[in-house]
Amino acid sequence: MPSRLQFQVRILTVLLIVLAGFAAGTPTRAFHQQGVGNCNGCHIMHASEDGQIIWVTDGPLLLAPTASDVCLICHGGADGVMGPNPLGPPPERGAGNFTFQLEDNVNDAPDGLTNPVGGHASGHSVIAPTFGLGRDPDRLYSPGGNFPSDRLECTSCHDPHGNRNFRMLHGAGPIQGGQFTFFYPAPEAVGIDCCSPSSREAVDNHTAYRSGMSQWCANCHGNYLDENGHVDFQHPTDGFLESGEINQYNRYAGASSPGGGTAASAYIPQVAFEDPAMTVGSTAGPLSTSRIMCLTCHRAHGSSAREGGRWDFYVNDISQDGLVSGSYPLPSPYSGGNQSQLCRKCHNQNHGRGQACVACHAN
Repeated sequence: MPSRLQFQVRILTVLLIVLAGFAAGTPTRAFHQQGVGNCNGCHIMHASEDGQIIWVTDGPLLLAPTASDVCLICHGGADGVMGPNPLGPPPERGAGNFTFQLEDNVNDAPDGLTNPVGGHASGHSVIAPTFGLGRDPDRLYSPGGNFPSDRLECTSCHDPHGNRNFRMLHGAGPIQGGQFTFFYPAPEAVGIDCCSPSSREAVDNHTAYRSGMSQWCANCHGNYLDENGHVDFQHPTDGFLESGEINQYNRYAGASSPGGGTAASAYIPQVAFEDPAMTVGSTAGPLSTSRIMCLTCHRAHGSSAREGGRWDFYVNDISQDGLVSGSYPLPSPYSGGNQSQLCRKCHNQNHGRGQACVACHAN
């Protein structure tokens, strides 16, 4: 793992290369506007040009070693989805951060010190060596599917040249030059501003998930859509919330007020759900039209919890997050201590056994 100084030197080197490309080319135009942007912001036009360092000469002629490196030149940093310090991550805007891949331990379970779990388990291990990110060392393929981990980059999910989908996610069809094929279309959703320093996730400013997210995730993790298709995973991943779950979500307002919440203000982005009428400013809890999805419990990029959890699934009290591992403690949506896991937002059970839910229940 690179040191902080090595990390900063690498970023500065690549930034200088890109700035040189801007100076040598035409005036900068907006990127990703559903069409052609400034090509030389990402690509070198020839094998060598004006003495610039060329990383790739037999492929797409990128200005950095991998596509993810190129993406993170602009989308990393203090206001992006990557930063040099996993204890001081960039602002949360919905998808999570790759910063936590730099952690040496994200295991806050009771065995966290004797059984450390590296940051690669915090979410999607995109390959960006300039930023210290590499392939998942434990998995050859995506869990529940067959996407090869040594090809996972930002462009595995996002179309760098732009399209009309939410966050420019790939739709059905070939991706990465035909290396893999998606069978499900992009989801319907609306995101908050991802580039303004003042924009960050809040109960009244959050991604509006509307439909299709779990199916889209199934392009790479298909077995998880089938409750009987993956022996280690039993929780539903797609379907309408049941009436009891809807009532519990709307009533639960934390450990100090487990039944005092109101439907009009029940929404928390730490337990998101899909609904066709959802807006970025919605504060109401779920209705009979609302659905559970993969991102109800997980962040798309990652978090400081294992499996990219929106909360840490392996601690009993969410205020214990980060205590054992020393990793970044995920903020609690509720004030006060003794906050139970956010499983209780949908499930009324509270056995009081002092253990995380997954100690007894398959997650």
